[in-house]
Amino acid sequence: MNPTLPFARSLRQNEGGSPRLFVVVDTEEEFDWSAPPSRTARDVTAMCHIDRVQKIFDRFDLKPTYVIDHPVATQPAGYEPLLSIYRRGKCEIGAHIHPWVNPPFSEQLCARNTFLMNLPTSMQGEKLKILTEAIEAVIGQAPTVFKAGRYGLGPDTVPLLEANGYRVDNSVCPRMDYSSAGGPSFADFDASPFMMSNLMMEIPCTVDYVGWAGPLRRSLHSAASHQLLQSLRGVGILSKIGAVNRVMLSPEGNTLSEMMALAGALVERGTRALTLSFHSPSVSPGHTPYVRTQQDLDDFLGRIEGFCEFFFGRLNGLPDTMLGFYDRTISHTGPTA
Repeated sequence: MNPTLPFARSLRQNEGGSPRLFVVVDTEEEFDWSAPPSRTARDVTAMCHIDRVQKIFDRFDLKPTYVIDHPVATQPAGYEPLLSIYRRGKCEIGAHIHPWVNPPFSEQLCARNTFLMNLPTSMQGEKLKILTEAIEAVIGQAPTVFKAGRYGLGPDTVPLLEANGYRVDNSVCPRMDYSSAGGPSFADFDASPFMMSNLMMEIPCTVDYVGWAGPLRRSLHSAASHQLLQSLRGVGILSKIGAVNRVMLSPEGNTLSEMMALAGALVERGTRALTLSFHSPSVSPGHTPYVRTQQDLDDFLGRIEGFCEFFFGRLNGLPDTMLGFYDRTISHTGPTA
């Protein structure tokens, strides 16, 4: 197992059961993705349009988990659009830390420190405590689902989460390696849920390789991704010929066909817990690289709707929530010893 998370206990999946779909929305401020981190970029104007995706989820009886960060949790324009959804029982609310806009601001503002795991343990704890209390003040109870911004989960973060009452984490991004930027590597992880402490469950993002290359998929993709071969566009060539493609179950940067291919392949391999994820600013044009125009927005929403139709129709899947999955799993297996 990757040294980022030294402890892990796998969870048995009922391969004969119906696949379950979770939705996690990184609910955050709007910022320039190509610019250095800024403490002043805290606008949450896109949140007034969150109903654009919520209407789709309501149609399929899906209860998304909106993991909200400090700018959303502390500004009425950020959290009020969620409160009516939450009070109707149509969503769950968790926590999402962007360290650069989450007080206290004791650390140096730099790219490396945008990964929570790189901050001193005490500072991680302070930021987590402030965000947890802010969310509790808004929804009336402490959140129990967490996702680190930029997937910046480290071994020191896990006990802090458990001590603050968190039970489910969604920070692991399988098959991805962010170490060149100072972040974690999850290259050795797959999308299967696992226990990463006595009480903490990891339900990873859903990312994996698809294609006819079979067991060679990962090694081929890694070789083509090497810096010396990037100019040859090997990754794109391998994808185009159908040999291997690394796909995330997200309407951002992935086609509907790719999302369906990934879900179908994982279900065929025995995976029964899949997570659809995206960023909240994508519900309004101009805030993320994925949705720049009205046409981009229409396509983005169409991919979400189309995937839900595929998952609940062709794959006979069921809607689920991370907390519901956690409660059922723990009741059957009990916490680890």
